[in-house]
Amino acid sequence: MSERPPISPRSPRAALEPEQVPPPPRRSERARNPFVVVGNAIITLLLIGMIGAGAAYYYGRQVLESPGPLKEDKIVNIPQRAGKRDIAETLNREGVTDVNPWVFIGAVAALKASSDLKPGEYSFQKNASLRDVIATIVEGKVVQHAVTIPEGLTSEQIVARLSDNDIFTGSVREVPREGTLLPETYKFPRGTPREQVIQRMQQAHKRVLAEIWERRSQDLPVKTPEQLVTLASIVEKETGKPDERSRVAAVFVNRLKQKIKLQSDPTIIYGLVGGKGTLGRPIKRSEITQPSPYNTYVIEGLPPGPISNPGRASLEAAANPARTRDLYFVADGSGGHAFTETYDAHQKNVAKLRAMEKQIQNDTVEPAEDAPPPAVPPPAAADTAPTATTPKPPQRRPPARPAAPARQGAMQPSPPVIQR
Repeated sequence: MSERPPISPRSPRAALEPEQVPPPPRRSERARNPFVVVGNAIITLLLIGMIGAGAAYYYGRQVLESPGPLKEDKIVNIPQRAGKRDIAETLNREGVTDVNPWVFIGAVAALKASSDLKPGEYSFQKNASLRDVIATIVEGKVVQHAVTIPEGLTSEQIVARLSDNDIFTGSVREVPREGTLLPETYKFPRGTPREQVIQRMQQAHKRVLAEIWERRSQDLPVKTPEQLVTLASIVEKETGKPDERSRVAAVFVNRLKQKIKLQSDPTIIYGLVGGKGTLGRPIKRSEITQPSPYNTYVIEGLPPGPISNPGRASLEAAANPARTRDLYFVADGSGGHAFTETYDAHQKNVAKLRAMEKQIQNDTVEPAEDAPPPAVPPPAAADTAPTATTPKPPQRRPPARPAAPARQGAMQPSPPVIQR
């Protein structure tokens, strides 16, 4: 039996302390493997990255989807060659967005739209989110401005209107040929070149003319689409009432068939002023018989070209005129015209118009009481066409006296040219 070592007395604290601290366990060879160390680092970084990406996704989504500061719909112009930062600053300045430009650039990159931002004039809706704002610019849905070109203008007048409209850019190199533009309401984005506007109007004219020419009346006394445009341009200038176009066209078509001069006042005016369109005064007596390629009181048949740019309705009327035997028409004093087949009936309508004009003049101008007698007016100039001259029939055939052009004031009770 072995002897135990003597027990030496120790304090309670010393009794609790181990006699020898055990050495730390040795790391396994696997834990010290560099691949394991790198792998752990990668996993740690991935976890941190995922957490960061999640936070960024949440923040980015909030930025993209949150309602914007815009209080009401607004149109904003994004200039040409504007960079992403320029666009961001423009949107902030206009109150469409309120984010830092770098946030806008990051949002554009996140939506993969860096190369798809297009300049132009855009309409942003009230409270549009950043995503909606970027989508609007990427889609390129720019604001379309409606531009109305009235019927019956000359090409020179149309070019002048386009030049005065500040939504267009550039200049028109050459005034288009008369009658090659289709008056209509078009829509263009701001910044459209004026030459492009002219080209679009010419293309529309060609398309519409081809369609109408195919549907024309077979007994029409015009041989080419260009002659149809010339006839339609006269119809366009003679009346502004839609329901009269086909009947006015019938008068000229009947005259062409019977080899009667057209005797249209707008052709005289065009021969005098050309593309300017308006004369600004009554036609003089001497101008009615003044030789001109466009004066249909002098020449036979149609003039050499259109006197305006007729609209679709006048082209339709010229291609398919009303089935009448009318050869004459004159203003009826109420904004329209009275049509007749014979010269005698036409003369009666002229007399009615003159009586109506006289009555209007008497009702409008009343002499003051005890007024002195008016002075005798000087005689009218010899070459100025009086208003109420009775027309005279020619020796060979009775001429028509169509009403004066609607665009030159023919819809007024008193035509400015004498009847012939």
